[in-house]
Amino acid sequence: MSQSQKASGQFSYSEKLLPQAEMLEEKKYKKSLYIGIPKETDKYENRIILTPQAVKQLADEGHKIVIEPGAGIKSRWKDSDYTKAGAGIVSRKEVFKSEIILKVSPFDEEDIRFLSGNQLIISTLHFNTQSSHKINKLKSKKVTAVAIELMKDAGGFNPFIQTMSEISGILAINTASEYLSNPETSKGILLGGITGIPAARLIIIGAGTAGEYAARTALGLGAQVKVFDPSLSKLQDLKSKLGIQLFTSVFQKEIISKALKTADVVIGAIDYNKEDNINIISEKMVASMKNGSVIIDLNTDSASCFASSKITHLGNPAFEKHGIIHYCVPNITSKASRTASVALSNTIFPVLQKISHEKSTPNIVRNITEIRNGTYIYEGILTNERLGRQLYLDFKDIDLLTAIF
Repeated sequence: MSQSQKASGQFSYSEKLLPQAEMLEEKKYKKSLYIGIPKETDKYENRIILTPQAVKQLADEGHKIVIEPGAGIKSRWKDSDYTKAGAGIVSRKEVFKSEIILKVSPFDEEDIRFLSGNQLIISTLHFNTQSSHKINKLKSKKVTAVAIELMKDAGGFNPFIQTMSEISGILAINTASEYLSNPETSKGILLGGITGIPAARLIIIGAGTAGEYAARTALGLGAQVKVFDPSLSKLQDLKSKLGIQLFTSVFQKEIISKALKTADVVIGAIDYNKEDNINIISEKMVASMKNGSVIIDLNTDSASCFASSKITHLGNPAFEKHGIIHYCVPNITSKASRTASVALSNTIFPVLQKISHEKSTPNIVRNITEIRNGTYIYEGILTNERLGRQLYLDFKDIDLLTAIF
């Protein structure tokens, strides 16, 4: 086709057909999002939900992003990194006027008070930290609230759980090693041992992603590792992935009890999204362990397997019970805040792009699988059954509310 034809808009019959299809694709609905990222009020939460790189691409695509001053500082990003990427640095009050609010830690009462209402809010939920009072406050704001840890795609995959589990599995071993080698808090021994001195004995409860990465790290340091899980197929998969002979067992009380009596470290790595606390390890079983042993509970906020656990924070992460050191920080990945923030951003960024192609909140929830699976409050109505039963609150089926048949 000649330049004059291009200028005049004249096309041959065959040339018209291809551009028409492309033009229809280009005309697919897209709206500009107004996204707010407040600074975390939890002083032990070091992560931020979007990196400057993700903000830049969103800004280049025409979206408005506003961030509270200092929101990225604990992940080593300055306000200037975000302004260069196209974000606005505004007051907390202004951030909470955004149509979409993104946080890492759950919304607390101060956050809820700042919400203007009828917004889409995305954060972690942490089932065991919720109260009926807080959920009712959120409901009164008529928000649609989405829990990142529940955001599975159509294939059941949740990138947040996957990446955070990888990080937490590694950090669990690093943390256990720190406590185990400290003579003031524990035994003053190395996790891996040296020539002529046996390695520490380590038990991992759970053969999921966190358990796998904990096992990889512990074996790399030379520890003696045993893994327990209720699923035989998960145990087989783990042995196949690691490519070495590894002691594994399904949950059998007698076998676990015997192993605990000689264990130096026990890692609780049950999957994040289990429906109920399992408490596989009773108080009596914990009390039977050797004094100075270490428990690292990765899921005390959601699905703890230790009856002796209680939620702690990075400011005071450990306590002693029955002579055993317990480390029960739910956001352990904040210890590696930069890595964890990049992983978080990689999870949220593609979802935001999908949201920009939907016209309304009902469409967002109806058409984006990750959002529908993660929604626990829909326009002021509680939709999560587990939360409803846990807090004795009425709940409704989200598929019925959004007319999905």
